[in-house]
Amino acid sequence: MTDTSKRLVLKFGGTSMGGPVRIAHSASIVAAEVRNARQVAVVVSAISGETDRLLTLAGELGGGLGEVETDTVLAAGEQVSAALMALALKREGLKARALLSWQLPIEVDGPPGGARITGINPALLQACVREGVIPVVAGYQGVTSEGRLATLGRGGTDLTAAAVAAALKAECDIYTDVDGVFTTDPRIVPEARRVARISHEEMLELAAMGAKVLQTRSVEYAKAKGVVLRVKSSFLDPGVSEGTEVVPAADIAERRVVSGVAYARDQARLSVYGLDPDSGQAADIFSALADAEVGVDMIVQARARSGEAVNLEFSVERKDLKRALSSVETEISRFSGTSLAHETGLAKVSVVGTGLRGRADVARTLYDVLRGHEIAVRMVATSEVKISALVEADLLEHAVRALHAAYGLDQA
Repeated sequence: MTDTSKRLVLKFGGTSMGGPVRIAHSASIVAAEVRNARQVAVVVSAISGETDRLLTLAGELGGGLGEVETDTVLAAGEQVSAALMALALKREGLKARALLSWQLPIEVDGPPGGARITGINPALLQACVREGVIPVVAGYQGVTSEGRLATLGRGGTDLTAAAVAAALKAECDIYTDVDGVFTTDPRIVPEARRVARISHEEMLELAAMGAKVLQTRSVEYAKAKGVVLRVKSSFLDPGVSEGTEVVPAADIAERRVVSGVAYARDQARLSVYGLDPDSGQAADIFSALADAEVGVDMIVQARARSGEAVNLEFSVERKDLKRALSSVETEISRFSGTSLAHETGLAKVSVVGTGLRGRADVARTLYDVLRGHEIAVRMVATSEVKISALVEADLLEHAVRALHAAYGLDQA
């Protein structure tokens, strides 16, 4: 019987595939794992900048994001990378084979540019591994039941890697240009520390709140399938990168109350006043936003100061504001006694940690610290593992530094 505990999927992002020299270095990392008696598969992104170049080409001929032909254009970047990596591995003296999504196949559904993986046939992958051939899979894409290529959205190669790891019952190393997940952005807080281990739940919130190390859906998939992820740097010599391990929460014996501080720029707040709480008006508003494909983040509903009406506030990304306003204005025009306001120039700062559950003192610290630094809180939303605050964009970095220090994240 094959020992699947020795199996490992290595994913290399765009910076790790940034030309022949970087590809060769990434191939040396794969070779080092093979020398350590690991059975490996590789998943690759397009060469850094290639997806943007292809999107520009498509745009010059009238193709935009979310169109079938544009997806076919964009998928080419990863296909080229898969073949180049296979060539680099062969030069290392290894057997390798480039595999495209339709060959496995990786089954997806959903719209072009935003498809989701529904299944992956492991037979060809397993055959390669058994025969000592390294499968090099083109990431970021799959094939629909109608036989068309569809891409998985920005960062989708992370999702491909998690799916391949689940299919092979393997662990998954995600190679990028940073040595793991940090307590916050080191460009803002030089004292930020690398986190050795973090739970899927915490990583999911950090990714969703603005940390760009891993794609959110890849963490969701890994959590659902029980895949252990490791975030490492391909810019270090093989075996040097310590990285961050993303594991089930139950596997972390000692947990910090707060594991990290994340942020997202370019946020906007919408406020709808005077809604009838019993009429389903709020549901109608969010239905209209969903139809307009507007992503909604923080949501707060509260009773108005007078009368029985309620007020509804929520945040969206600044780029979605125009569509959000149009959708909400159209919807509330059917309601009497309602009004709409919005605010821009905002950013979101979030503290994340599994230790937040039931800890009112964490919220108290957030309010005290931001007030002490004269940073007004426009809006707050919470979950079991995060507290997010909407603040003025100009004060975001100040808020990140203050909260990082307040929760002791700069201390070992």
